[in-house]
Amino acid sequence: MTHEALLAEQTRPAPPEPRADVPTAAPPPPRTVDRLRDPMPSDALLSWVLTVAVTALAFAIRLVHLGRPSRLVFDETYYAKDAYSLLKYGYERNWPQDANASIVAGHPDVMLKTAEFVVHPPVGKWLIASGEAIFGMNSFGWRFASLVFGCLLIAVLIRLVRRISRNTVIGCLAGVLLTFDGLHFVMSRTALLDIFLAFFLVAAVACLAVDRDWFRDRLARAIERSGGADLARRFGPAQLWRPWRLAAGVCFGLALGTKWNALYVLAAFALLTLAWDVGARRLAGAGPRAWWAVLRDGVPAFVYLVVVSVVVYVATWTGWLTTSGGYDRDWGAQNPQATTTRLLGAPLASLLHFTKDIYAFHTGSYIDSQTHTYAANPWGWLILARPIGIDAVNGIKPGTDGCLGPDNCLRVISGIGTPALWWGAVFALIAAAILWIGGRDWRFGIPVVGVLSAWLPWFQYTARPLFFFYAIAIIPFSVAAVAMALGLLVGPARPADPRRRLWGGVAAGVFVALVLANFAYLYPILTDQLLPYPSWLSRMWFRSWI
Repeated sequence: MTHEALLAEQTRPAPPEPRADVPTAAPPPPRTVDRLRDPMPSDALLSWVLTVAVTALAFAIRLVHLGRPSRLVFDETYYAKDAYSLLKYGYERNWPQDANASIVAGHPDVMLKTAEFVVHPPVGKWLIASGEAIFGMNSFGWRFASLVFGCLLIAVLIRLVRRISRNTVIGCLAGVLLTFDGLHFVMSRTALLDIFLAFFLVAAVACLAVDRDWFRDRLARAIERSGGADLARRFGPAQLWRPWRLAAGVCFGLALGTKWNALYVLAAFALLTLAWDVGARRLAGAGPRAWWAVLRDGVPAFVYLVVVSVVVYVATWTGWLTTSGGYDRDWGAQNPQATTTRLLGAPLASLLHFTKDIYAFHTGSYIDSQTHTYAANPWGWLILARPIGIDAVNGIKPGTDGCLGPDNCLRVISGIGTPALWWGAVFALIAAAILWIGGRDWRFGIPVVGVLSAWLPWFQYTARPLFFFYAIAIIPFSVAAVAMALGLLVGPARPADPRRRLWGGVAAGVFVALVLANFAYLYPILTDQLLPYPSWLSRMWFRSWI
């Protein structure tokens, strides 16, 4: 640039500032295709790095002393042994009364030849068996699969929350909060079934969230192909092929193959995802024809979610179906004239009869007459009214097992959620319900429906003993509500008032720090550590926790 041109550029008058009394032009409204797509964040690679990092952190802190105590604790006495039996024979066998001592001594092959009556499907037990196959029939082996799937649950939750919030930080925040929940920590280190149930349920919901975006993108493509602004009151493409909905059906089938109460979550989210389809078609401009989705999208959805899950569920019984020794396995052969035998064949008729026997156990007078020290009414689950005692060694005398005195010591594993997180989640869920129903924000429907469908069905079974650890299927959805509520508290990246974002960030940070500190304080009673009796009692904040 010449000297004259530079001088002219420097002396050019600045453009006049817009007058305050002249309105600026409003930005054009977003197009229908843009509203349908709602793009994901652009940090895909970074988001996966952070997902792996949070998951690795959870794995590391759960791996420490995974095999301690070396004995079978709580219901491991059923599921670890059932898993080993599946590994050996393809079905569950009975064990002698002194089997636990023999297993701990390193002699697990003491099973009886008679079939055991089991009350849960085999998927979770097969997964426990995978750890036993790799590491042996020992405490590390039978807990390893719980560790892996507990950490995978954290990873899937991060991806789910990132997708529905469109924010990687909020997704990772959900993963961090779940990492430091006491109940999730204990269930990830114990060979029970419910951690696998929770994983498959959250994985299924995550698939449905992806399916929602996938379907809306297909509607946007149809609009672009038509050249119009929207569907112009046409129904739009049928979209019979829904790969992510199929994946959700597979995950729901595996959840059912772990525990039957997955059925309620399946039903609730099947209805929710159908509502998403109707809403997407309305947004796309289908008008009144959007309601045709109840049938035209609903029937394929039934196939993907219900029929597929039933097929997968039956397939999970393959070991029982392909062997001859399982409980009730020969019922079909012994009843060839039964209608079910003639229609389904002897193996499937036997499975149906076995299913009826299991259902009768869960709903019959026998289970209703039972009592248990740690029975917990569902009314108190969300506020931690009655945690579960997984294991305890009481009355350790001074000078024994490292107990220094003057008080006696004890070792316990308590299945208790991190109170700061669970109590905060109650308020977050109330806010989520208001934002979903009153604010018409679809994102908050996922945690609300997830919590209600995993919680409310238990109220019909309060005559029998119920336990707090069933709530492991609830806490991932509660954490999602907390993370998204904290995201709203912090506010957008470019707020009109930066001070609001600053103070929102401080408040969110204080809450997360409180959860971490609360978890650290509870850590000794989550991990079988030696504690003087007064130290243990200081962590029992309410009489109902003892």
